Amino acid sequence: MTDLLYSEEEEALRSAVRDLLADHCDAPGVIARTESDAPHDLAAWKALTDGMGLAGLLVPEAQGGQGATHREVAVVLEELGRAVAPVPYLTSAVVATEALLACGTDDLLAELASGRKIGALAVALNIAAGGAYKVVRHEGGALHGELTGIADAVAADVLLVPADDGGLYAVDAADVTVTPQVSLDLTRPLATVSLNGAPGRLLGDAEPAVRRALRAGAGLLASEQLGVADWTLTETVRYLKERKQFNRPVGGFQALKHRLAQLWLEVVNLRAAALNAADALAGGESGKEADVAVAVAQAYAASVAVHAAEEALQLHAGIGMTWEHPIHLYLKRAKADSIAYGTAGAHRAALAELVDLQAP
Repeated sequence: MTDLLYSEEEEALRSAVRDLLADHCDAPGVIARTESDAPHDLAAWKALTDGMGLAGLLVPEAQGGQGATHREVAVVLEELGRAVAPVPYLTSAVVATEALLACGTDDLLAELASGRKIGALAVALNIAAGGAYKVVRHEGGALHGELTGIADAVAADVLLVPADDGGLYAVDAADVTVTPQVSLDLTRPLATVSLNGAPGRLLGDAEPAVRRALRAGAGLLASEQLGVADWTLTETVRYLKERKQFNRPVGGFQALKHRLAQLWLEVVNLRAAALNAADALAGGESGKEADVAVAVAQAYAASVAVHAAEEALQLHAGIGMTWEHPIHLYLKRAKADSIAYGTAGAHRAALAELVDLQAP
C-alpha cells in the first residue's frame, strides 16, 4: 500500500536541505548566476554532496552510497525545485546514477555517489522512457557523432553515451567538445556534445540502462515540479496578503480567492501523484505498476507547475514582470520541465497503453 504521507525522517531531511539552500541559493544569487558564464552553483553542489551525502542516496552502501530510496530523493528534488537551484542533481544523482546501477557495479558509481564527479546521460532532455534516442557511431574502439539537448553537460566530468553497437560508454568530458545551446531554463542549461574519435569505456547494454534512467528521471521530476508549484503558490498568497488596493489586501477579493483555491487543489493533487510515483519507484513495484505511477504523475505535473507559475506572474502584477523578481526563473523551469523526459501528452498515451484504454 502506498504511503502518501512524509515520514519524520523525510521531513527532517527536507528541513536540512531547505536550510542549506537558503544559505546557498538565494534568488538574487541564482539570477546573477544565470547571467554569467558559470550557470551551475558548484558551491551549493559541494555542500549537498560533500556536506550531506545526497548524491549517493540511490546507491547501495556497499557501492559507496547512502542506501536510501527514491522517496528521500523526491524530498530533495522538491526543495531544489522550490529554490530553482542550479545544480546537476536530477541529471547526475538520479538519471546518470540509475543508468550506472542498471549496468551493475562500477567504480564510477562511487565517484558519482560521493559527488567527486558529475555525470550526465548523453540523451536529449525531451526523450521519454521507451522513446527513440540518438546514438553515436562506434568504430575502431572510438566514438563519433553529435548529440544535442544534453542537460547539464557543461558541468559534467563524465558522459554516459549510447552507441550504435547497443553499448553504453563512459566518456571523459575532457575528450569531447561541449557547446552550450540557447536554453529557456538557464538554471538547467542544455548543450551539444561532439565526439570526434573520443575513447569510451563500455559499461553495459544501453537500452535497459537508458530506459531505467529516464523512467526514474520522469517519476522524480514530478517532485521538482511540485516544489516549483508550491513555492509560486506560497509566494503569491503571501504577496496578495501584503499588497493593498482600495485600502484593503488584494487577496481579500473573491475572484482572486477562487483562483488561489483552484491552484491549491491542483498542488495538493500533484503532491499525491508525485509521492505515489516516488513510492512506486522506491518499493521496487512490478515494472508495470511503477510505469503507471510515473505516467500518471507526469501526465498531471506539467500543467500544474506551469499554471502555478503563470498565475504567480500575473498576480504579482508589475513587479512580477521585472528581471529582478525570481518568478521568471520558476516559469522558465516549469515550461522546460513540461517537455523534459516526455511531454504530458506522451505520458498520457503511454498510460492509455499500459491500462489498455483504447483511443476513441
